[in-house]
This record gives sequence, C-alpha cells and structure tokens, in this order.
Amino acid sequence: MDSPIAVIGGTGRTGRLVARQLLARSERVRVIGRSTQRARRHTPPQAQFFAADVRSPASVRTPLHGCSAVVYIVEPGTDDAGPDSPETTLHTGVRHVLDALDSTVAAPHFVLVSQRHVTRRDHPMNAYGRMLDWRLAGENAVRSSGLPYTVIRPGWLTDEPDHGHLHLEQGDLGDGRVARPLVADACVQALYSPAARGLTFEMRSETGPGASPVPWQELFAGLRADAPTAARAALT
Repeated sequence: MDSPIAVIGGTGRTGRLVARQLLARSERVRVIGRSTQRARRHTPPQAQFFAADVRSPASVRTPLHGCSAVVYIVEPGTDDAGPDSPETTLHTGVRHVLDALDSTVAAPHFVLVSQRHVTRRDHPMNAYGRMLDWRLAGENAVRSSGLPYTVIRPGWLTDEPDHGHLHLEQGDLGDGRVARPLVADACVQALYSPAARGLTFEMRSETGPGASPVPWQELFAGLRADAPTAARAALT
C-alpha cells in the first residue's frame, strides 16, 4: 500500500504477528500501544512505534494520520466500570479511532478483531464488565462508520503451530478454538482482498492437517456480505 498501516495493539501476542506479516510484505507499519517497555521487546526495528492510548482521543490522531488501513486488536480490562472496563477500549476506544480517521483524505480499511459469542448476552464472558455487549457495540460503530471494514470474530485463541482445517462461519452460532497465527493471517489477508470488505465472520480451526496455503480468497468469497442494517443491536 502507498501509505502506512496502523496496528493498534501491535505489541500484543496477536498484534505483533500482524505487524511482522505486514513488514514481510514491505509495508510501512505503525505500531500503536500504551507500553513503551513492551514496545522495546516486541516491536520489530523496521516498524515505527507510537505510544498512544485509544482511551485518549488526542493521543491517536498523529499516529493515525495518513494511514491507508487500521488493524484494531486491543485487549480489554475486565472491571465493571472505569478506565479498565471493556467499555473504554472495546467501544469508546473504537469510536475515538473512527473519529480520528474522519480527518484522513482517503477512507482507510478498518479491520476489527472481536470475538465469538458477542451476540449471546447470557454467555459467561459477558459477566466481565459486559465484555460481549461492548464488543458488539464496537462492531456496530465500525459497521456504521461508512469505512470499508472487516470484522473478525475468532474463537478461543491458542498458540498451536498446526492449525488444522480452518473454518470461517457466520451467524455467531458455534464454538471452537483458533490459532493466533491464523487470526493474524486473516487480518492481513483481509486488507488485500476486496472480497473481505463488508464482512463479519467467526473463525475456528480443527486439529490435524489443513490446506496449505490457506485458500483465503475462496473462503472470503464464500461468505455473505453484511446487510446495510445488519447487527445494529442497541445496548440496554
């Protein structure tokens, strides 16, 4: 791409895989995170690190300026309220980033990493600061933004090197695990595939041999695009 790509949460376990894959494609990468200490350990020297916090809208404007794409892969706190609640990073933080992107010349592709179960309010994960509710609210903000987007909902993340057969699904009905490297692959592949735009999907993988390389374009093409009014669930 002609302009930099921002990886928000790029010092995290999955985000750093995304950053490395983009660098391997000779992209200019801006890693955005809160911890300079983690950045020293996990940011590749070819990437540019920006210390910023999505909870502070002023801090994200400079690192996002002029970016052609954004991968948002921020892990939340679990407090019921306050600065370490899921609301602050999974919804408010997403909105701060979207607001900052309003000033860009071109419409950047926004890849949001969410999770399975966001539409299941009675799932045990929602007991942690209404995490699922706020993830869904963040998804809805992205879908309503007018930007090209892809929303990825991985299952339980693992570090298994043998990912097995990959499934991309829709409807938020199933369960399953998925390897972190596959989630990173999905983020990167979505940036280069027109078929991935306007999609919301879940990911899971089965133990055992899978297709190598993963037929990403075929998998994306087999999914249905979000309807214009899809999943506009309001919080109550």
